[in-house]
Amino acid sequence: MPVPTSARADVVIVGGGHNALVAAAYLARAGRTVTVLERLATTGGAAVSTRPFAGVDARLSRYSYLVSLLPRKIVHDLDLDFAVRPRTVSSYTPTVREGRATGLLVGGGDDRTRASFARLTGGDREYEAWTRFYETTRRAAERIFPTLTEPLPTRAELRTRLDDEAAWRLLFEEPIGVGIEEHFDDDLVRGVVLTDALIGTFADAHDPELAQNRCFLYHVIGGGTGDWDVPVGGMGALTDALAAAARAAGADLRTGHDVTGIETDGRTAEVTYRTGDTEGTIAARHVLVNASPEHLARLLGDTPPAPAEGAQLKVNMLLKRLPRLKDTSVDPREAFAGTFHVAEGYGQLAAVHAEAAGGALPEAPPCEIYCHSLTDPSILAPDLVERGYQTLTLFGLHTPARLFTADNDAARAALLKATLAQLDAHLAEPLADCLAEDADGRPCIEAKTPLDLEQDLRLPGGNIFHRALSFPYTQEGTGPWGVETAHANVLLCGAGAVRGGGVSGIPGHNAAMAVLRH
Repeated sequence: MPVPTSARADVVIVGGGHNALVAAAYLARAGRTVTVLERLATTGGAAVSTRPFAGVDARLSRYSYLVSLLPRKIVHDLDLDFAVRPRTVSSYTPTVREGRATGLLVGGGDDRTRASFARLTGGDREYEAWTRFYETTRRAAERIFPTLTEPLPTRAELRTRLDDEAAWRLLFEEPIGVGIEEHFDDDLVRGVVLTDALIGTFADAHDPELAQNRCFLYHVIGGGTGDWDVPVGGMGALTDALAAAARAAGADLRTGHDVTGIETDGRTAEVTYRTGDTEGTIAARHVLVNASPEHLARLLGDTPPAPAEGAQLKVNMLLKRLPRLKDTSVDPREAFAGTFHVAEGYGQLAAVHAEAAGGALPEAPPCEIYCHSLTDPSILAPDLVERGYQTLTLFGLHTPARLFTADNDAARAALLKATLAQLDAHLAEPLADCLAEDADGRPCIEAKTPLDLEQDLRLPGGNIFHRALSFPYTQEGTGPWGVETAHANVLLCGAGAVRGGGVSGIPGHNAAMAVLRH
């Protein structure tokens, strides 16, 4: 029979992802007693590093890959032993023009980027439009990003803060497709810009609900610059640093504790949990929940929100060597160091969205890839580095969870095959010839569908944002920090909060501020 236990804390945090650890560290450093209850055997949630291939010492960022939205303020406040490294190339997009393998390289200096645009498009117009467009988003990033760790502004206050009506219209008023088509003529250039609006978000460029705009906004404002950097040591290095900071401050981090319910009267709360051999309760003044709003509703016995749905394929690979490219003007070490776009022309993205919306797996799935180990080889054992091994992580777009419900295994296999075929079309050798093998002789490649992410991490419908992203201003039903719920002492501290989504720590910071200023 399970042995019941009971305890008390100032704050109980349900779930041990990176946002939970941020909140725990802030609250414990402020003198609160904090207990974190995590279902899995380790903390970190989706921001972890693992060795997914048997007998191979390669520590991959398994679910989340890059860092942009994590404020330096959090790193500084919590004295984190954590660093990021910039990528030498922003992106490379291969294509075929007039029967010739070519592509668009962004990075390596302004002159080189300008020359790449000219080679692809035949002139300077698209490069100059690119420069103007991203100067607009950079100015927006400088003004908007600092607000993410402040109390929520109203829509009018954020508009005043931005102080740029053209940028406001581009980002907040009209579908992002309108702005892209106004600025750019080339289909491939348009597609490269649009991809930032579609990461994990199933939407058309002209969706009137602006889901794509909200996704685009969070992808271009990170750090006040929009840069996406490589976490040194892998994503697990961040959560290891956060866990160390929380423990050093006195937080009690408990793994293998599956929370089964929350009861609250708005002033005090009781959290029930089970482990392998015990059941227990912890009383607390505040409960922070680093889980989806859907899961929170189940824990409280409340009416759940509308079901969420993810729309991505995640693939992790280890290669013996980088593949050669058909476009011989670009070194593979440059092409894969940034974001490598595949089948992401503007027209292609629209066609695939329509295909998936109609219930069919995409025949030519779009995806983007990058190689962590080119920027940070520390995730590989020294002998693998010496032998030239490299990692690849792939993120597929426009693959909503509904496409996998009939037969997840069959759909995963079919989608992976089709996705790699699109990549192979731009390679001078099959990717399969470059894959490393694990200790059992199996290729080092794993794929995760939205349903796999739901199974592994309890992401509702595999949605990496927990639910649709929100614009970063006050929303109906939330309080000053965007973390509040209908229960005064129960707060969201995960991606489902306003200003949630992505590896940022922002919801954890804001939930801690809401408690400390209560």
